[in-house]
Amino acid sequence: MEFFDRSPGGIWRRRLAGIACPIAAAALLASCNPGPGGGKPDSWLISPDDKGEYWASYGRTYNEDHFSSADQIDTSNVARLGLEWAYDIDVPLRADSQPLFADGKVYIATGLSVVQAIEAKTGRTIWRYDPGVAKVAGKKLYPSWGIRGLALWKDKVIFGTQDGRLMALDARDGKELWSTQTLGPDVDQSGEATITGAPRVFDGKVLIGFGGAERGSVRGAISCYDAETGKRLWRFYTVPGDPAKGFENAAMKMAAQSWSGEWWKFGPGGTVWNAITYDPEFRRIYVGTGNGGPWNWKIRNPKGGDALFLNSIIALDADTGEYVWHYQENPNEAWDYNAAMDITLAELEIDGKPRKVLMQAPKNGFLYVIDRATGKLVSAEKLGKVTWAEGVDLKSGRPIEKPGIRYENGPVVLWPGTFGIHNWQPMSFSPRTGLLYIPAIRQADAYSSEGVDTANWKPTENAWNTGMGDVSAVKQELASAEFSSSLLAWDPVRKKAAWQIPTPGIVNGGTMATGGGLVFQGLIDGTFNAFDAASGARLWSFDAGVSVLGAPITYVLDGVQYVTVLAGPPSGAAAGSLTSQAKFGWRYEHPRRLLTFRLDGKARLPETAPPGPATPIADPPGAARASADQAAQGAALYGNRCGACHGVGAVASGGAPDLRASGIPLDPDTFANVVQGGLLLSRGMPGFPDLDGKELEALRLYIRGQATGGGKASQGQGAGP
Repeated sequence: MEFFDRSPGGIWRRRLAGIACPIAAAALLASCNPGPGGGKPDSWLISPDDKGEYWASYGRTYNEDHFSSADQIDTSNVARLGLEWAYDIDVPLRADSQPLFADGKVYIATGLSVVQAIEAKTGRTIWRYDPGVAKVAGKKLYPSWGIRGLALWKDKVIFGTQDGRLMALDARDGKELWSTQTLGPDVDQSGEATITGAPRVFDGKVLIGFGGAERGSVRGAISCYDAETGKRLWRFYTVPGDPAKGFENAAMKMAAQSWSGEWWKFGPGGTVWNAITYDPEFRRIYVGTGNGGPWNWKIRNPKGGDALFLNSIIALDADTGEYVWHYQENPNEAWDYNAAMDITLAELEIDGKPRKVLMQAPKNGFLYVIDRATGKLVSAEKLGKVTWAEGVDLKSGRPIEKPGIRYENGPVVLWPGTFGIHNWQPMSFSPRTGLLYIPAIRQADAYSSEGVDTANWKPTENAWNTGMGDVSAVKQELASAEFSSSLLAWDPVRKKAAWQIPTPGIVNGGTMATGGGLVFQGLIDGTFNAFDAASGARLWSFDAGVSVLGAPITYVLDGVQYVTVLAGPPSGAAAGSLTSQAKFGWRYEHPRRLLTFRLDGKARLPETAPPGPATPIADPPGAARASADQAAQGAALYGNRCGACHGVGAVASGGAPDLRASGIPLDPDTFANVVQGGLLLSRGMPGFPDLDGKELEALRLYIRGQATGGGKASQGQGAGP
């Protein structure tokens, strides 16, 4: 019998000679290999060839493939799938993270990092923990992205908070075990960095990064902590700091040669806010880095150069955090083309030979297959409409950029836009079909440096700081672009789509593939669906009464397979900011729920309000109207401070209240107490004390103008995730 075994020295394959009894083998495995709950095997983290009992890590296994071998629910019987229970969540803001399951409990984190444990069979609350983010996060509440996932290790639930803490709770009762502040002046000079992503765990160690590069002076890094104590073990910076202070290692010295100007004064980005994958075979960590801060390369890297390690996949030694290799997808990144999307490990047969690879579908529109041993590019193919590059040169690994894309000759419209062809919502990979299942986006954006004094540009506190300029010259081109989405099944070996089906809206939920030949995905129209993994045929659909944008999981408990997913109004860029998303009628008041299904489930959802548009409030008689200057100032302030949550042009999609239908902007004093004074901090609405009276009034009158003028707005540039 052969299995994977964890030990303090690492993970390796061991043969159990002379153990004929499977029960005895399992007992030995359990005794040497503690997992969730402290006594069960955790080979589920290493090998997908199990019974699908657990889902105790973000991607389920170290492969980060969001695949479960559970096959009780399959293509022949999925039509019998029914709701077993629904759990209403009394936490405001986001409910699109991914649950975890172990030892009979489902764990969720929603809104401002509020963690709950729920009995998996019944939906009964076991415990609830609120880390009090609203009390300490300050401006980091904005834009209320919330939390995307958790980690489990032995008897611990581990998660990050928006204010930068990494925390561990006792999985049995939710009591705090330790808390570590992961941020400091070495990575966050402006106080704008946040944690939104899921930690990863291996060998008693925890990996975490952070985001915020377009908000302030933030220097990207990935850090490793002791799972028992929260003590930091190592940190790897993804971009070089001030040369006058020396470089932390040879990798940073090398990277600095690819920068120009005084980049360190701007951060300059490269945050690890999502993609972290542990590879037990090579004993490595792979991280995907984010955009430059600011986006405008003329500010942070004025003479050009590759700007390492922005928009890259970096391989690190798992024990020491030392650099091994890197692959940069977009040299001198300039469009918010994050490489922070999930990184999936697999062994594929390429040119007739097995090859250990990693796969990534980043924002820039290509599907990359990379050799894990060497970092060498195997293939890179367009997944959809891509106008910034002709392709990727396989010999050099560099993109073949089209002229003018760096807005050096004026404003440009590029496909994809800042939301990418694939955003942070997880893709999945089935080793049974050999296909990747990608929640694909079709969206463009405009980029410009017009009107920006790049030599003297300064960031604005508590605002988006992309460094972008006037795009009016291409506004009509962008406004006429047709955005859409699809579920894309991609064959990474044949380098082409196996099938593709249209999906509603622009941003939809992450995917999950199963051993039953199914792909599950929730959609913004309020349906949760099961598709045939081979053909894309929709085999089952459930009306959830609100959009379903969380990533689903499945697990087996007492011989029964369950499927669980979070549902709630779309929130945060990219799902909640575009005006076209508002057409589905989800409002802030709609429920946030955890839904759990099984074959022949008979439960029914409680009655909920039907979807429908928000009703703007009319101005009272004699109400003030914005002057042309006030309207322009208010529009700029709204775009920088409010749009990511409350929607472009004040047309909300549900993740935050529709301000056109709110009574708060009707009264200047109330508006000031909320926006400037932070009256609604507990609900995740930050205060903006830096706004003066004239700015507040311009912002208020702009919102009222959107209410009385019908709230028309363009599909303008988003802020990214």
